[in-house]
Amino acid sequence: MHDHDNQLSGKRFLEVTVLNSLITVVEFLGGVFSGSLSLLSDAIHNLGDSLSIIFSYVAHVISKRKQTQTNTYGFKRAQILSALFNALFLVIISVFLIGEAISRIGHPEKIDGMVMLVVAIIGTIANVLSTLLLSKGAKHNLNMKATYLHLLSDALSSVGIIIGGILIQFYNWTIIDPIITMIVAVYIMWESWPIIKKSISILMEGSPNLDYQAIHHDLLEIKEVKCVHHVHAWMVDENSIVFSAHINLADLRLSEVQNVYDEINQLLQDKYHIEHVTIQPETTRGENEDFFYDKDKDI
Repeated sequence: MHDHDNQLSGKRFLEVTVLNSLITVVEFLGGVFSGSLSLLSDAIHNLGDSLSIIFSYVAHVISKRKQTQTNTYGFKRAQILSALFNALFLVIISVFLIGEAISRIGHPEKIDGMVMLVVAIIGTIANVLSTLLLSKGAKHNLNMKATYLHLLSDALSSVGIIIGGILIQFYNWTIIDPIITMIVAVYIMWESWPIIKKSISILMEGSPNLDYQAIHHDLLEIKEVKCVHHVHAWMVDENSIVFSAHINLADLRLSEVQNVYDEINQLLQDKYHIEHVTIQPETTRGENEDFFYDKDKDI
């Protein structure tokens, strides 16, 4: 994980931001001179991307700060907030573009297909370069994935605009411009939804996707463990799982209990990739309760 973080340094973000800012200016001018809604919408989208990249980088830097007395889990969720903001921003832009596209279908406008085509080719090349610059980090980081999705959607949009430019230039099929805009907008919303869902789940302390039956079975396989109950699992960010549980043991000495702790920690970290484990030892208290407590308020 740290290697990926190093690759996503300030220099990498600066390169992508500058590249996107240039694309924005070129596409905005191209959209004005050609009359293409898809180019103008892509220019607005690229402007949002530039702001998104800056926002993502700031969140990335904040997330690296050490934990403090007021933030005992650190600042990792800055990246989750950034991912949620970026994905929601994409959806809002997409809704706006669909509305504009529908309006254009009813009132088509004259479009210069050649200008549209040339600008779209330039935009595609630049967007593909930007996407490649952030592609590695997107595999391991929800914040980077949201930013990467911004750039990928721009690249796809530019390809669509190229197709539209060809059809308009050679067949005068101007209706393709708003149609491409709507297709790209729907695709962006489709791809944004999993990021929004995952971000909200993490912020709402939703349980990570673990095999809890297997965890229960494995913990009971430990010789000294008689019962496991009052289990909680949540995520600080998409890579950091926190797990707490009450376990019933025989009336052991503290040094012996510590050995059980170590075995539980090793099991959960090695097999289930759980970073932070908190165990509350008990003898008979709660021994008849369920793995997940669901009878009354637990917290």
